[in-house]
Amino acid sequence: RVFCGGSVGLYGALWGAVGLCGARWGSVGLCGVPWGTMGLRGAQWGTVGLGGALWGSVGLCGAQWGSVGLSVAPPQFFEGKELRLKQEYFVVAATLHDIVRRFKSAKFGSRDPVRTAFDTFPDKVAIQLNDTHPSLAIPELMRILVDEEKAALPPQAWDVTVRTCAYTNHTVLPEALERWPVHLLESLLPRHLEIIYEINQRFLDRVYATFPGDHERLRRMSLVEEGAVKRINMAHLCIVGAHAVNGVARIHSEILKQSAKFAALLERDYGVYWGAIGSVGSVGSVGVLWGSVGIWGCLPPPQENKAKFAALLERDYGVRVNPAALFDVQVKRIHEYKRQLLNCLHVITLYNRIKKEPNKAFVPRTVMIGGKAAPGYHMAKLIIRLVTAIGEVVNNDPAVGDRLKVIFLENYRVSLAEKVIPAADLSEQISTAGTEASGTGNMKFMLNGALTIGTMDGANVEMAEEAGEENLFIFGMRVDDVERLDRQGYRARDYYERLPELRAAVDQVSSGFFSPRQPDLFRDVVNMLMNHDRFKVFADYEDYVKCQERVSALYQNPREWTRTVIRNVAAAGKFSSDRTIAQYAREIWGAEPTRHRIPAPDEPRH
Repeated sequence: RVFCGGSVGLYGALWGAVGLCGARWGSVGLCGVPWGTMGLRGAQWGTVGLGGALWGSVGLCGAQWGSVGLSVAPPQFFEGKELRLKQEYFVVAATLHDIVRRFKSAKFGSRDPVRTAFDTFPDKVAIQLNDTHPSLAIPELMRILVDEEKAALPPQAWDVTVRTCAYTNHTVLPEALERWPVHLLESLLPRHLEIIYEINQRFLDRVYATFPGDHERLRRMSLVEEGAVKRINMAHLCIVGAHAVNGVARIHSEILKQSAKFAALLERDYGVYWGAIGSVGSVGSVGVLWGSVGIWGCLPPPQENKAKFAALLERDYGVRVNPAALFDVQVKRIHEYKRQLLNCLHVITLYNRIKKEPNKAFVPRTVMIGGKAAPGYHMAKLIIRLVTAIGEVVNNDPAVGDRLKVIFLENYRVSLAEKVIPAADLSEQISTAGTEASGTGNMKFMLNGALTIGTMDGANVEMAEEAGEENLFIFGMRVDDVERLDRQGYRARDYYERLPELRAAVDQVSSGFFSPRQPDLFRDVVNMLMNHDRFKVFADYEDYVKCQERVSALYQNPREWTRTVIRNVAAAGKFSSDRTIAQYAREIWGAEPTRHRIPAPDEPRH
């Protein structure tokens, strides 16, 4: 299936009218071709949604854009930023052209344009901007309506755009929100930059009319950020250009803003998939056996999953682990706020305890940390090196044996997740309270029978509400505590001097104990932890270590551990993708889910 539907343009020059009024844009054109399109079948009701990647065919003027959809370049360099912007716009433009083509078609399969008025467009089409990556859909839809379709004057086109688009925010970290340099937009997408400027001016006029004389507010709320490099704040564009904004967990939305325009929806897109694929047969009998003596038959043999994954670890990583050990797993993007460093400090503490008292009883534990670091993120790469360095020391110490193993799971991806998540006993969800928007991995682990150790952050809050806080291992500061500590001033050295085990672990990292050939390798890690740690690892260390002791104690009681697992699995229903999409439909898209079933091709139609 090929759709061009108009120029998916880049570069070029503008002429004609200025502002939101119609203009002509001479640009390099591309044609979007769906590549690997697949049908996503709706359960029971015969509906099918389409999903797939887009491929850019050969463009005009001899430009070689054939692989723009799948090319890769490091995003920290200019070429990487430019390619990323091209890719984001390409996907947005090709998709919008197809949406408009379908809207204008008379009936299924027809390409004859019938609808020429776009008044009913928001009634037929809902566009959900999933984070800021598709934010160019807002100026692109305006451009299509005004320049190509000549369907509406700018005020009417803006009304259609706002009523069509809604925005899901995924992070509260300022550095994670896209801010495109104006000079890059001016070069690649001059017409869109012109439209954004006009949107910003009209928005600021409204702000000034509401708050006359408040110039600081204008600066704060502007889509255009002034500075050494002028930038467009794409999150601001999404908020201004959408009729609804939602976070992905209740605590996330509360942090964003208390406003009618903001809603909290749990973004659990994988719940059904993970329940069906990850641990086949794991939850079918929970309702029948809950509370009965025969709880052992409720779950699949977790030992079987663990034995399979232990074999994989030995084959792929050369590390032999004890399948009966507690499998402690933290798999997610490597980032300071996700606090893999807190996990590392705990591992070092366990190692030191074993070395200090080698004959003392110890609950065997295999700690697995996995994830990917952004190409330009120096600290994240150092964290990966630290995990592997700790593993090299711990795994080769004969005094430790199989009581403690540390493994970094390389190239973490869906196929590996399908193996590690059903094998996990403990799920690490330990971000600083108030920094994780929601998380989806926590739900996959919960549904597959792993217990959660975590802070009251993101969707952990709702998981604790559903399963009961007593059935999760909750530790650390709450959001209010973090804010209070920010006001008082966080001093990492106070914790370092007060807690001997923490001090010993930090000193080992600092001295090169885990990197004898490069003693200063982790100097930047220690410097960050001691002097400018925004995510307050040391503040939660003591409570985290104590909470891990509770984990070990419960693991020694298999019957009670299994009861707790069952309570968690039984409480996971709220996080179904079916419930999430139904809530989106009702609260954001204004579409009531229907039970109408589309008949099969061989069924008579009335």
